[in-house]
Amino acid sequence: MSEIQNKRRPAKERREQIIQILRKALAPVTGSDLAVQLCVSRQVIVQDIALLKARLIPIIATAQGYLFLEKTENVKTTRLIACKHSVSETERELTLIVDNHVSIINVTVEHPLYGEMTGSLMIRSRQDVAQFIERLSATRASLLSSLTGGVHLHLLEADYPEQIDHAVLDLKEAGFLL
Repeated sequence: MSEIQNKRRPAKERREQIIQILRKALAPVTGSDLAVQLCVSRQVIVQDIALLKARLIPIIATAQGYLFLEKTENVKTTRLIACKHSVSETERELTLIVDNHVSIINVTVEHPLYGEMTGSLMIRSRQDVAQFIERLSATRASLLSSLTGGVHLHLLEADYPEQIDHAVLDLKEAGFLL
């Protein structure tokens, strides 16, 4: 399909293409990459994603890009853990977890004004940790845990409960668990 035809594609068709691209992707896809593939601006993609989410399409935004959450038959083990550490210890905390083949799904803090605030992480490897730390440094953004004196929750996910047990033990030995 030519670029001109692609630009004239109806919005509904473009949104269906976004779903198909995300379903086939093996890793998160950035809004910029989607914009290039569909010959639209990144802002159009952001709007399309918001509309898809409003239709309850299971798309999440992570620091690495957008993911389509497929339901799988492979049931994973999850556990919520409570941690506390300084910003400078973030990379070590995340690395201890992923080194045990455990994914960090999200981070949650209990804010005194807004209540529970959750940020999607989807960190599964040392490479994801490095990208997160690079983005933290480049954006100079604050971690959610900085709102609560370093206290935060992580939802962890692994193939086997023992993997999470080992990660929790490592975090305890490092002094990161509450």
